[in-house]
Amino acid sequence: MHTLLARFPPSVVALVLQLIAFLLALLGMSIANFSPDPLSFALLCGFTAAILSHLAGLARWWLLIQLLFVPTLVLMLKLNVPSGVYLAAFLVMLAVYWSTFRSQVPLYLSSKRVWKTLEELLPSSASGKRFNFMDIGSGMGGVLTHLSTERPDGNFYGVENAPLPYLLSRLRIRLGNHANCHVQWGSLWTCNLAPYDVVFAYLSPVPMEQLWRKVKQEMRPGTLFISNSFAVPESPPQYSISLDDLHHSTLHIWHM
Repeated sequence: MHTLLARFPPSVVALVLQLIAFLLALLGMSIANFSPDPLSFALLCGFTAAILSHLAGLARWWLLIQLLFVPTLVLMLKLNVPSGVYLAAFLVMLAVYWSTFRSQVPLYLSSKRVWKTLEELLPSSASGKRFNFMDIGSGMGGVLTHLSTERPDGNFYGVENAPLPYLLSRLRIRLGNHANCHVQWGSLWTCNLAPYDVVFAYLSPVPMEQLWRKVKQEMRPGTLFISNSFAVPESPPQYSISLDDLHHSTLHIWHM
């Protein structure tokens, strides 16, 4: 994001850009002496907001939100959707994206190819020693439950601060009887990384620099830090593994 705009939370910037897009759309209609139907006007606002957001340097996932925000409102009003649906949708979104606007870390789910590749990066079972794995931002627990099944000689931990993914991961662990798998609700920033042999993150570009400082301060020599798709600025990994999955994931790996 540009330096001037970086002083403000992305949610505030996005809202301001929506207002600017609305005004620009009105101005364009006035100049062209054109009166479109509400949905066409909403689409014009959405496209304008998405373009402005791109120029402002907002993260890519914001562009889709900006594009669809006004058209979605118009469609909902046109369909005369009951007000209770709005409330329910808001509560679900709140439960899933609890602190996304503040942390700028949306819910990303790792692919099964990532799960399988992580298996190969875990400490060797030949040593006979148990190891500790931490998934910071563990989402719905897919990584943890898969690895805990494949590697019963490890202890698998996760931290998640969005209520619904956290509850679903707890349910997944309980129903799957993953005794060596544990998830806590909280912030990754309050989680001490010192006890873990492998730390895995799939966050966003925004917190990577701060996370790297935390990793260097807390992780022990000989441990492994793995980031899915998002690199650390000015701190290249020892090596990376590109995967042929839907997200074109790349695992960036640092030996501490």
